[in-house]
Amino acid sequence: MKKIFLTCIVLMVVTGCTQMDFLKDKLSIVENGPFHENDSSVELPEGSGLGQASEDNLDELHLEASFFNETITVDGKEVIQNASNTFALVNKFIGLPSNYSPDDLVTPDVPFSFENKNLEKSKLRSEAADALERMFAEAEHSGIDLYAISGYRSYERQNQLYNAEIQKVGEEQAAEVVATPGNSEHQTGLAMDISSLSAGLKLNEEFGETTEGKWLVENAYKYGFILRYPEGKEQITGYMYEPWHFRYVGEAIATIIYERDWTLEEYFENVTKTKDSV
Repeated sequence: MKKIFLTCIVLMVVTGCTQMDFLKDKLSIVENGPFHENDSSVELPEGSGLGQASEDNLDELHLEASFFNETITVDGKEVIQNASNTFALVNKFIGLPSNYSPDDLVTPDVPFSFENKNLEKSKLRSEAADALERMFAEAEHSGIDLYAISGYRSYERQNQLYNAEIQKVGEEQAAEVVATPGNSEHQTGLAMDISSLSAGLKLNEEFGETTEGKWLVENAYKYGFILRYPEGKEQITGYMYEPWHFRYVGEAIATIIYERDWTLEEYFENVTKTKDSV
């Protein structure tokens, strides 16, 4: 009897450790995110659209249906109808209406690379602007000096930039570095190009090697931003590596994307669509 009892105890300890390790791995999506270890239950930020993981599958990701793109086909192109969706997936194949402009654009209180704060490129949607201010403040507290370069960009302005690039390098090459009108994340008012004095306030790949660029990669998700076009993911995003381009998606989704080394495209490939909560 003693041998049997001791054997059971050993099995319980071994099995318990295995289960704990398993659960720790499965709960990685909420560690280091906007949740706290000591919470008695895992709750997501109000309005995040993310559901709690089920007991049967802690690794399953959920997103309410209204946060997915609603599109129609116009002249052979997919055009988003719920353009004000904070999680809108905008890329080379899915675009925004030509007349879309966010109605809550504001100028964040952060350092810019230019003086005229009335330019449209100084604007972001209010939620993203608040998050940018918090991120820049924490960066400064850590000895990191960041500068905002370009935020919101209208359809008309994107059209000007795209045509100018075509004149310089031709249409095929222009499409690799400049989004076609309607297919730029800048039109969402949720994206900001960021640089530093150490990079000469330029938007180039060298920024990714600076102390400031590296800090952003490791910390932006804490404020709801993701590096939208990472190195090595060009075939997925359709764009070259852009270490300066950060997109706001909220802390919950940004944390998942950061921890899993995903792009926004990969997130939507893996998330489960659920009914909207009442």
